[in-house]
Amino acid sequence: MLDHCSISHKGGIVLWTRSFTPDASHLASSSASPVNSLIREALIEGRTTDEKYEKDGYAVKWTFVNDLELIFVVAYQRILQLSYVDDLLAALKTLFVKMFQPFLATFVASLHAINSGKATVVEATSAFSFADAFDGWDKMFDKLLRSLEDKAVQDRKSRLRPVVRPAVEESSTPPSEELETLPTQSSDAPQDEQQIARNVQALKNRLRGRGGKRGGKRGRAVGYGERTGHSESTAAKRKVKPTKAQRKWGDEAPTEMDMASLDFSMDSPSAGAGASHDLQALVDEASLGTRTRDGMYEVKDWEFSKDEDSAIASALKSSNANKEKAASGSLGALGSLFSRLTGSKVLTEQDLKPVLDGMKQHLMKKNVAMEIAEKVCEGVGESLVGKKVGGFQTTNAAVRLALSTSLTRILTPKTSTDLLLSIRTKLSSPLASTQQRMPYSITFVGVNGVGKSTNLSKVCFWLIQNGLRVLIAACDAFRSGAVEQLRVHVRNLGMLGVNGATDSKGRVELFERGYGKDAAGIAREAIAFAKDNDFDVVLIDTAGRMQDNEPLMRALAKLVAVNTPDKIIFVGEALVGNEAVDQLTKFDRALRDFSSASGAGKGRGIDGMLVTKWDTVDDKVGAALSMTYVTGQPIIFVGCGQTYTDLRQLRVANVVQAILAD
Repeated sequence: MLDHCSISHKGGIVLWTRSFTPDASHLASSSASPVNSLIREALIEGRTTDEKYEKDGYAVKWTFVNDLELIFVVAYQRILQLSYVDDLLAALKTLFVKMFQPFLATFVASLHAINSGKATVVEATSAFSFADAFDGWDKMFDKLLRSLEDKAVQDRKSRLRPVVRPAVEESSTPPSEELETLPTQSSDAPQDEQQIARNVQALKNRLRGRGGKRGGKRGRAVGYGERTGHSESTAAKRKVKPTKAQRKWGDEAPTEMDMASLDFSMDSPSAGAGASHDLQALVDEASLGTRTRDGMYEVKDWEFSKDEDSAIASALKSSNANKEKAASGSLGALGSLFSRLTGSKVLTEQDLKPVLDGMKQHLMKKNVAMEIAEKVCEGVGESLVGKKVGGFQTTNAAVRLALSTSLTRILTPKTSTDLLLSIRTKLSSPLASTQQRMPYSITFVGVNGVGKSTNLSKVCFWLIQNGLRVLIAACDAFRSGAVEQLRVHVRNLGMLGVNGATDSKGRVELFERGYGKDAAGIAREAIAFAKDNDFDVVLIDTAGRMQDNEPLMRALAKLVAVNTPDKIIFVGEALVGNEAVDQLTKFDRALRDFSSASGAGKGRGIDGMLVTKWDTVDDKVGAALSMTYVTGQPIIFVGCGQTYTDLRQLRVANVVQAILAD
């Protein structure tokens, strides 16, 4: 049965509500209720879909009446399979509007007077008595609900009723003939047994000829003497292990002078000549961030090309004939799609369908995942159905404004993206005299080959420039060369220094325990080492893993559960579309499920994203929309180059501008 049903205005005023159990009264009153969570996390943020919303064991479904700005919500326990909920919502919407249309229109007009400043909320709502206005609605609702529940019970009984098969259905073959057709032992059985015996004996002979070990080449049968000689010669060869021959780079082995000329490490004498060249290669002067008045180093903002945007704007001002020839799937062709909507008109689903289809194709061209593009278009359509617009320009502007608003709501961070502020807040928080300050820890996770180690070093450069001491924990104990790669980064970052200083080796160090060790244990030791040696930040590099590999995801969740890092940053590529949704969803779900002690899915999840290879996608920045939509978490940085300064911050307006551009 249902637990809760309510009808409310989009401004937050509840017109009618009903709770069916005493325990369900908190569904409307509590701030953490599923209904309030739906409004806060789905409706306000523009993440509306046709799927049900689930929260704390409850499932919530809803529908809109846009012209009257009404929301119909139904909540029930998630384990129940209520087949009539969709029919109930549709019937509620139709009946309620039909019965109380004049009152609702007057009520909405009074709320619009509030927005225009002509009346206050108290003046606008005090004149309305919802109990009197909706008199008789409770009986109508009970009658409707009862009829739908009875129909669902009848449908369930009809499905469970056993099917009576006619007794005439019998086998066309008599039982006696069926018994005769059963397989029996043939006269070839003794011959098969002899063949099996010969095969077994041949296998034993082959194994005995190799000293009893399986494997090796299959093939020729050998006699006893030949087999014995082969065994003895093999044993004699095994007594002497051949040593690995030294690699030669030419006709002779390299001399000490040759090795010294090939040694490019920091401690070698030949490294000094190339040090200045290395510094120029590691830092792009054009990509350097800026210093604030407080001396803080900030990375640059990613900006959509103004030249490209102006070219798009000029292209949109082409002749009407060119507009008609434009592709119907392009967002720039919205004008031609709406050209038939002239005069004052109330938008319907049929009017919006071709426009929403074109909008969906446009978003997918921008590298937005197909599932996310469909949901965004559904949200835009729900906000426009029933709206009254007039004229071609007004209609076109209404759709573009609705899409821009939806994208802005999705991309707007719900948590702070100021990572430096979070670090300084923790480091400056007061502690008891007996306590020792813990460093700020950040864990980088992601699939193989996306650039976790490289972009971790870019974040490390940004932290060093802000005067923080950083310890890099090499917890990728699986990939060959992972520790050596971080060692090179630490060497390079030590050369760069702070504010032009060339000696800052003490500001960044590497903590490693080699390969084949437990990553969670390495991270725990690294955090303890950082605490004892006054490091400010610990950057934990993890091994790449596919999102479907459960053992590796459990190992990653163990690292999170044991060390409780302050931030878990997912590193993903800007090149992926639908794959970004699958990666993020499964990483977040696995971390939450496996890092919780009870396994109830309330553990730590992804706290933010870092998108790499951003410079390869131009204006196809849809991966940012897909990743933010899936997790609801912000994109903290984007990587856009090969040097330590190639790190950018995203501004919502710039991303929306790039997505809307043709």
